[in-house]
Amino acid sequence: MSSRRKFLGQVATSIGGLALPQSVLGANEKVRFGIIGYGARGQEIVRHALDCPNTEFAAVCDIYTERREKAKAIAPAVKSFIDHRLMLEEKDLDAVLIATPQHLHCEHLVDSIHAGKHVYQEKTMAFTVNDAKRMRAAYEPVKAKQVVQIGHQACSSGHVSDVRSFLADGKLGQITAIDAAMYRNTPHGKPQWSRQVSANMNPENIVWNKFLGETPKVPFDANRYENWRFFWDYSGGNVYENMCHQVAFWYKVMGLQVPISVTMTGGLYLWKDGREVPDTMNVSMTQPENMLFSWVSGFGNASLGVTEQVLGSDGTIMRGPQVRFLPEKMNAPHGEAFTGYNPTIPSGHMRNFMDAIREGKEINCPFDLGFRVSIACRMAVESYRQGRTVRWDTSKEEIV
Repeated sequence: MSSRRKFLGQVATSIGGLALPQSVLGANEKVRFGIIGYGARGQEIVRHALDCPNTEFAAVCDIYTERREKAKAIAPAVKSFIDHRLMLEEKDLDAVLIATPQHLHCEHLVDSIHAGKHVYQEKTMAFTVNDAKRMRAAYEPVKAKQVVQIGHQACSSGHVSDVRSFLADGKLGQITAIDAAMYRNTPHGKPQWSRQVSANMNPENIVWNKFLGETPKVPFDANRYENWRFFWDYSGGNVYENMCHQVAFWYKVMGLQVPISVTMTGGLYLWKDGREVPDTMNVSMTQPENMLFSWVSGFGNASLGVTEQVLGSDGTIMRGPQVRFLPEKMNAPHGEAFTGYNPTIPSGHMRNFMDAIREGKEINCPFDLGFRVSIACRMAVESYRQGRTVRWDTSKEEIV
């Protein structure tokens, strides 16, 4: 386990020394990219990629006919594929964006790596511990020449610099806890995440077996396809949708490792609409750095919003729309409050990915960070589903 001395050293050095790709395109060369999974999130990250200088949307792969047609509407020359493996055979394709449901991430990332492509992988990186290990086994041999960015966008925000400046001079004293919240609400009769199934979502337009991947074989179900976030076979619920982002930010800036143990409680208290994942939850993670990371979330009230507080003996960092530092008057009576000021560049996370491909710049959310966040998230889900606290066996790299 990491000692406190090691933890403070990681913070002080800002987690430097990451390996950079040895093979880059060159600052002025066009990056030709394709996407696997052109749903709502896929369409958004394609827009982010097109916002970056000198990029071309060259290929789209989706198992749903209507989504491939949507891609052609904005890029008429785009090549269209149903099978991602055929898209990956395109020799002049430099990069692949992956925005498929979580249970398919491993297959798509591993195949993209083996095809020699740079990869932007949407969160949460890995669905299971085994998937995370398979992805690592594919990536490690080629990490010196292929870029992998994990889609935790806050890792490219101005908040990173703000928080690091607050942490660097020891203003917080000894940090013992991180408290995070993520609350939402929706109008009556409009469940969170629920999407309307259309008549076009049928076996003729959707390649069902490719959606199922390695999950249990079940008959075609348009609701499972469109509302996959509701079902454990394909989703980690809000842990994988939103806790992952808040965990990733603090794991990055503080160099935190996989939790020692995790306990998750909660339930389906509001939306009785057939979903399996909870709508209200509490996650408690015991970190090896001698601190407790707590995350609470619900879909029935938005008053607490999305916030994080890092609690130290001498001060507090509060993160919401802005980052603030507040001194603890008990131990820092003359301390001053500060507000962060570093801006967040639109499409900054995708721009960082493109810059890493062209110029060898350091990636902001590297594979190892995505790996640690994936394990923490999986531990939470396993705790909830098994009804007990789970632990991480560091030697075997298994949840026990």
